[in-house]
Amino acid sequence: MTKSSDRLITPNRRSVLKTLGVAGAATALPLWARYTHAQTAEPIRIGFQKHATGIGAAYGRWYERTSVAAVEKINAEGGINGRMVELVTEDDGTDPKRGAEVLEKFANQSNCDIAFGTLFSHVVIGSAPRAGELKLPYFVVSEGHHVASGMLNRWTLQPGITDVKSQIQAMAPFITDTLGKKVTMIFPDFAFGYDHRDNLTPAIEKAGGEVLAQIAIPPTETSFTKYFPKIPRDTEVIYHVMVGPAVLTFVKELGEFFGPSAPQLFGFIDSLEAVDMSSPGLEFLDGSYFWEGNPRYLQPDAPDYVKAYRDAVGIDANGASVSDPKDVSTSAHMFGCWETLHVIKAGMEASGYASTADRQKLVEAVEAMSEMEAGAAHPQGPKLFNGKTHQVFGQQYISKVEGGKLMVQHTASIDDTLYPDEVDYTSMSF
Repeated sequence: MTKSSDRLITPNRRSVLKTLGVAGAATALPLWARYTHAQTAEPIRIGFQKHATGIGAAYGRWYERTSVAAVEKINAEGGINGRMVELVTEDDGTDPKRGAEVLEKFANQSNCDIAFGTLFSHVVIGSAPRAGELKLPYFVVSEGHHVASGMLNRWTLQPGITDVKSQIQAMAPFITDTLGKKVTMIFPDFAFGYDHRDNLTPAIEKAGGEVLAQIAIPPTETSFTKYFPKIPRDTEVIYHVMVGPAVLTFVKELGEFFGPSAPQLFGFIDSLEAVDMSSPGLEFLDGSYFWEGNPRYLQPDAPDYVKAYRDAVGIDANGASVSDPKDVSTSAHMFGCWETLHVIKAGMEASGYASTADRQKLVEAVEAMSEMEAGAAHPQGPKLFNGKTHQVFGQQYISKVEGGKLMVQHTASIDDTLYPDEVDYTSMSF
């Protein structure tokens, strides 16, 4: 079930049967006995820190949809330790100060067991210290390197989505080998962008290339043409990663500025998350490349568990809502909510979690995790969790725009993403 300040949604028998599949309904009677019993018990309450407003709103909308679908699946399978799971949703405004206030509300007013869900790195960085003070397990779905860098605390974990440093490390050799060795990067002027700024240059240099310029753009900018003359003339590759409501404008203006003489383009799909690839003005992207955390378009060789995940979340073969083809998902990131909730379930079951008194046991149980197999709980692919750094590592996808669709060209292995530990949270006190 999912609860916000103004609504309470409980998965009904029909939705549960849909999740289970009609074919399995007849064999699920023992499950229904557990389900009915669990409804009388106090639910496990997960505080969902949602970017409902602010520059992260598109992500927040899809993070919530994915989380609700995951909770419905988990509850249909008997919940966690025989208890149903309830999402308690609060808007953080994509704002660091508000983010910390939301965690306070989860812990002291909403009686939440844990906090979960945050994407934008500046909100994570502003919220995590309060999670540490509250001793509230804080599971983030952010990608930022701030967790694995040691910036945060033992109560903050990122077990369901990979971080920018690992992503860039896996992308750099493809960029220099396939597209060009002289790179100019365009990135948002806040913490997430700084992860790209700080990690791309050494990765490109290690791969035999050179970063000629780094152009930072405020994430609230609405027009970008004035920044493009800063791109050096001898640039062979433009590496772009932008976020916020004006990403479509950014990409269109980039095409208008260069016309047919544009350098090679390599983007992180953040620049086009929730944007229809067939939007007018994006034709120039055909033949360019993007990093994707999880493919937006259903690939021809997709396994059944990937299709089941997409069906549960409600996205079609193009990665748009099944009820509105113009409502494009944030597919490259939102899978992290699904996978993180399944990690929370596994951690609570391994620790025998029964109440908030077991929060430390939960963190320790997750720290003890290692390999995670691809499947219904991990549809993005196999994972390797590093308990010392509280960071998960996984495959990365490079897709090419072909006929207005993103088709996977290369899958980087987990080994391609690994780097030396920068922290050992397990050596820190709670």
